[in-house]
Amino acid sequence: MALSINRNITRWIIIVASFIIISLILWNTYTFFQNFKAEERTKMQNWSFAQKEVSKTDNLSGEIGELSLEILQSNTTTPMIKVGSDGNIDYNNIDEEKAKDSLYIQGLITKFKNENQPIEIRYDGKILSTLYYGNSPLLNKLKYYPLALLLIIFLFAAVAYFFYKSSKIADQNKLWTGMAKETAHQIGTPLSSLVGWTEILRGENVNPEYLVEIEKDILRLQTITDRFSKIGSIPTLKKADIVQETVDSYEYLKIRSSKLIDFEIKAPEQNLYVNLNHQLYSWTIENLVKNAIDAMRGKGTLKLEITNDDKFVKITVQDTGKGLSKQNFNSIFQPGYTTKKRGWGLGLSLAKRIIEDYHNGRIKVLNSEIGKGTTMQISLKLLS
Repeated sequence: MALSINRNITRWIIIVASFIIISLILWNTYTFFQNFKAEERTKMQNWSFAQKEVSKTDNLSGEIGELSLEILQSNTTTPMIKVGSDGNIDYNNIDEEKAKDSLYIQGLITKFKNENQPIEIRYDGKILSTLYYGNSPLLNKLKYYPLALLLIIFLFAAVAYFFYKSSKIADQNKLWTGMAKETAHQIGTPLSSLVGWTEILRGENVNPEYLVEIEKDILRLQTITDRFSKIGSIPTLKKADIVQETVDSYEYLKIRSSKLIDFEIKAPEQNLYVNLNHQLYSWTIENLVKNAIDAMRGKGTLKLEITNDDKFVKITVQDTGKGLSKQNFNSIFQPGYTTKKRGWGLGLSLAKRIIEDYHNGRIKVLNSEIGKGTTMQISLKLLS
């Protein structure tokens, strides 16, 4: 308990520290941007003063001072447009070809107005020209730097989150695997005892039909034990007749289900061979059949059909239950999804893992309609 509390405290310290560091970086970036922007305005004001001096010199027919000339020539990065009182337009650091288009120039003027306050160049109380200037390429890059930084931080946080979540899921899988194997071990002890009691009953002249049914249930418990013991391990696949395996599982469930369910099965007479793990495949059929019975609330028609083409065998389980909306076709395979008051919503998730991960097959909702029923389909590759 104390260890868990310490971990939570450490986690929150890291989160708060990260938030403070990010805030400081963003604030410093913003401050630097504003200072740099102020320096650029000062530079453009100096340029306007130099232009004013040039205007004075022109009026007095004198020579342009070296300092003014140097200031005018020093701007090699900041885009600018000078509009004279007579409508004459001069520009600097703007693409020559694009500048030939007057609409393009007018668009830049509007853009520069939004970026920076225009500077008026006055002489003798008159406005000689107005200077419009935009942000330099360096300033534009600096403007988007915080966004790039936030994107990098977001991606880093996403990677960290998915790593943490994957690690947590892996720990949960280990826990569930351990519980499943321990369950299999615990079932084994009373199961061995039941086998012994069956042999004793056989010597007591008990009705043989009762013993046959008891042995079937014992065999079923052994199958369940095998299923649980295989969780977390790579199952062994063997060549098997999918028709016989499916019919056996279906018939076993038919005998032990409600008499109000009308069971139908349609299967080919020839053998169809696939790579199969008997225990896990029968578990899948059991989950599909039980889900169908639950969807029909114990009353309706349940059809199982086996078909094949040159490459695949397809097993469909159709019920006349409440059906599904199309948006839930994929959701039903997610762990924890259930519409029942009881149950953990693991049946179809297990079925998907068994068929797709272990048997390299495919399981899906073939079709469904609210109030009419659902058809599930399994596809497995045929052996040549």
